Amino acid sequence: MSAVHPKSADSQDIWQSLRRHTQARIGLGRSGDAQPTRSILEFRAAHALARDAVRQPFDLQLLAQRVAGVGLGEPVAVTSRANSRGEYLRRPDLGRLPEDLSEIPFSAAEVGFVLCDGLSPAALTEHGVELLRALTDVVGAHRTIAAPVIATGARVALGDHIGQAMGVQTVVVLIGERPGLSVAASVGLYLTHLPRPGRTDAERNCVSNVHPPEGLGYREAAHVIDSLITGARRLGRSGVDLKATSAGALDIRTTLDGHVLS
Repeated sequence: MSAVHPKSADSQDIWQSLRRHTQARIGLGRSGDAQPTRSILEFRAAHALARDAVRQPFDLQLLAQRVAGVGLGEPVAVTSRANSRGEYLRRPDLGRLPEDLSEIPFSAAEVGFVLCDGLSPAALTEHGVELLRALTDVVGAHRTIAAPVIATGARVALGDHIGQAMGVQTVVVLIGERPGLSVAASVGLYLTHLPRPGRTDAERNCVSNVHPPEGLGYREAAHVIDSLITGARRLGRSGVDLKATSAGALDIRTTLDGHVLS
């Protein structure tokens, strides 16, 4: 007969303490040689939420009304060259290219915000407007901001085309991040200084995991973006040479005659 090893009260307390600091699945336990039924059902539920977040219908009209209420002007809606959600998922390249940008007014503002459905339209619906409001309060306190743009079927690089059409010095893309088994609705922010088609991922900065209360808060994310904008203008570019801590302090690194300056 095999020995039975019940969980001790001490081990239970250890796992409970750790769970307060992470959304990861830890200390799940076991039932025989398998996970407990409860853990399996929770995993399946999280997987279903992640799938639903990708496929959730995007209410563009409702989002546009809420974005207009932020006070930056009436948003312009654009689409990528992906003609359906299925094509968007199969063809990432089409999500990086605009269908038509002729309706975007040229503003010559310092900063432009682009709200993209991305891989989690649910995240943009849940967090996009309040995040935009925080960005407007923090960044708009000392910079000019163009009227926002809402892009559907969008990947991050579509923001470079839109930013160039807006005429802004810096474009910030708010996009629904790829859903995971811990978080199905999280927004990422991608900043590109002097946007134009052909910019690479190395030429932009990312602030991810925005989904309060568990993730990064709206105003905290806004302050980091504001610091990155300041650093990008000082450096003349965004990307790998530009860093920002979670507290918003800048760490700018560039090279001069082979030497790294901090």
